[in-house]
Amino acid sequence: MLTTVPTLLVGAVFGIALAAPPGPMNAIIAEESVLRGWTAGFRAGIGAMLADVVFFLGTLAGVVAIIDRYPIIRPALYLVGGVLMVYFAVGAFRDARSASGFVADTDGPSRGFEKTFALSLTNPYQIGFWLTVGVGLLRPGTLDVFAHVPGIGTALEGALVVQTGSAALLAGFFVGIVLWIVSFPAALVSVGRRIDAFAPIVSLLSGVVLAAFGVIFLVAGAGGVI
Repeated sequence: MLTTVPTLLVGAVFGIALAAPPGPMNAIIAEESVLRGWTAGFRAGIGAMLADVVFFLGTLAGVVAIIDRYPIIRPALYLVGGVLMVYFAVGAFRDARSASGFVADTDGPSRGFEKTFALSLTNPYQIGFWLTVGVGLLRPGTLDVFAHVPGIGTALEGALVVQTGSAALLAGFFVGIVLWIVSFPAALVSVGRRIDAFAPIVSLLSGVVLAAFGVIFLVAGAGGVI
């Protein structure tokens, strides 16, 4: 018990650190939160986390490793993911133009779950994580937590090294993701209720992020295919 709790906490820190950096998933979660309320934002976060669960199970079964055996799969995923991101970016720009103030329309149509789930399943970076770090979480050894966090890299390398191969570490990892997808939409909704222009601004920024990543994915995919 004495070692389980710290391991859970470390896993939670790792999960939050990986979930928090700006990217396509958080862009969709943000847009859903400010336009349709906390529930929609949380559902979008669940879509991304469910994909992680799928990859986790695929890693256990050895299915995810098949991607490394067939080089054509990765660039194809880049292309599919890039097209989806650009498509969702157009929708975000449309929402930004039509949004007026904060709209807590929890009964309105929301496709955040479907968007994040589809993007996550076609995200080579996410797949790459489970092929490398994810596999490491399952096997006995050590993990330098912050070395794998986007935006931190070598700055905090060696600051938090944890033993892997523990069920508590994996449980903490997913607990950390849940904490993020609960608190991030809540914070956005809270700010949105105070600032009238917040919803269209967030939608616009979400569109920019999705479009930028979409172009990056399309270029990477085209380069891999060619």
